[in-house]
Amino acid sequence: MQELNFRRDVLPLKDKLFRLAYRITFDRSEAEDIVQDTMIRIWNKRGELNELESLEAYCLTVVKNLAIDRTQKKEFQNLRLDNDMENIFSVPDPYDKMVEKEKLILIDRLMNELPEKQRLIMQLRDVEGKSYKEIADILSLSEEQVKVNLFRARQKVKQRYNEIDKYGL
Repeated sequence: MQELNFRRDVLPLKDKLFRLAYRITFDRSEAEDIVQDTMIRIWNKRGELNELESLEAYCLTVVKNLAIDRTQKKEFQNLRLDNDMENIFSVPDPYDKMVEKEKLILIDRLMNELPEKQRLIMQLRDVEGKSYKEIADILSLSEEQVKVNLFRARQKVKQRYNEIDKYGL
């Protein structure tokens, strides 16, 4: 890897890091603290990071570990998306906007009901757009395990979504 430039290489990752931390902790301020702690750790180890194959994967791993540690310590309860996150996915027509909002809330709720490993894999693949290899590196799994868990997570969300949509529950 070339010489590490904090502004060029690390700061652009802060939004991805925040989304992952938020998905794990379900708390905006806690996720912000985790990202800040990650940035401090990266800054303190900036001299050692030139040998890394993927700085992004390393940063995501640090965020994941910090978020899981803090979540286990504080035993957070699952929360819904707040209004700021919901407004990102707006649709011009009010009715369509309401329908899309309800769908996103339902999908988010269904994702939050998944086991932690499946939830993280689905977040990294479907929201963050990571490759199977990157996810495997971040979560210390094989690519096959990632694929199987992602398939099972999608199937569970799809099945529950269809049940609710079909029966209007």
